[in-house]
Amino acid sequence: MAYVDTEEKQKKEEKWRLSRQQIIQHQKKSLLFTPFSVGWVPNTASVAVVGQYPNNHGALSFFRLDKGELDEVVGLRVEHPLKCGTFGHAGQDPATFAVGDFVGGLRVMDVERLGELTSERGKVCDLSPASTFHAPHAHGSIINAIDGARGVGPPEIATGSRDGGVRVWDARQPERPVVSLNPADPARARDCWTVRLGNGVDPDERVLAAGYDNGDVKLFDLRTQRMVHEMSVSNGVCDLEFDRADIEMNKLIISCLEGRVRCYDLRTRHPKLGFAYVEERVSDGTVWCSRALPQNREVFISGGGGDLTLCRYQYPPERSLKDQDGLTRGVAGAVEELNKAKIGDQPINAIDWNRSKEGLLACTSFDQSLRIVLVSKLSLLS
Repeated sequence: MAYVDTEEKQKKEEKWRLSRQQIIQHQKKSLLFTPFSVGWVPNTASVAVVGQYPNNHGALSFFRLDKGELDEVVGLRVEHPLKCGTFGHAGQDPATFAVGDFVGGLRVMDVERLGELTSERGKVCDLSPASTFHAPHAHGSIINAIDGARGVGPPEIATGSRDGGVRVWDARQPERPVVSLNPADPARARDCWTVRLGNGVDPDERVLAAGYDNGDVKLFDLRTQRMVHEMSVSNGVCDLEFDRADIEMNKLIISCLEGRVRCYDLRTRHPKLGFAYVEERVSDGTVWCSRALPQNREVFISGGGGDLTLCRYQYPPERSLKDQDGLTRGVAGAVEELNKAKIGDQPINAIDWNRSKEGLLACTSFDQSLRIVLVSKLSLLS
């Protein structure tokens, strides 16, 4: 009898899971290099992937989704391995792509001109003809993370490095960074693993979030060039994500080691307690990255040890309350897991939603694969 009850319960759980949003692998492309970053070219069905070949060359490839197939349209070898890339700073036409490499170099390239370059088999390609910006010594060590400023304001690019430095660059002037945030003691600098730009409500307002290997997260006001808040998540910060970068700071999603995701409500800061947050375990392994859905900022997806977890943030009845001292403190909401899908055996290390097509995303993993994934029924969550 107990066996029958268990079987019926499993059937009900499976039926419930299938009635929700589905995470479906649409295409998988095996790569000859280890990918570290993926991004959709704005307003297209093409993705850019950067990484490292076994012989320590850098990889820069573009793939187009055409009639259900992934075709490589650009495949270049470059001198140094590439760690990160972004289209965030770019205008819509022409699109430019910014990358950071393993020796601390920062480069911005015109996508159309990249398509005209070729790489002979096994030989390094010169990216200079396609480059609009090149700072070969932007940092003293590997650039771990990069992000572009969305919304109004100058086309700024933020970078974070193993040297502990966080810098902001204007894509129109490669000579020097417009903001340079360096550790007080370089000998004891913490490795900066991730950076994100947000609060882009007008041309003058912008906030930079930086996450470090020791679990620290720092928020910098770029207008006043000072740190406005610091918090800690106990261990390494793998990724940061503002739910929307072009509005007043609302939520910050932090991807952590040990399978945890933490969501901070950034609307209310208590003088002593800081920002309210909720923490949820979404994977058995490290959560390498999380990305908010561009069409619905309450929905996000996280990549863990070979699985993708779709979640929704639910606000509390009241987002702030007065404490016994009359000070306003934030109230955290809840994270609801909508669905989870196992799409591989190796960690999912990079994710990007398509901003033009709801539910279409690209992700890469350490099994040297690029995947195109479809997430269904997202419109029912709005």
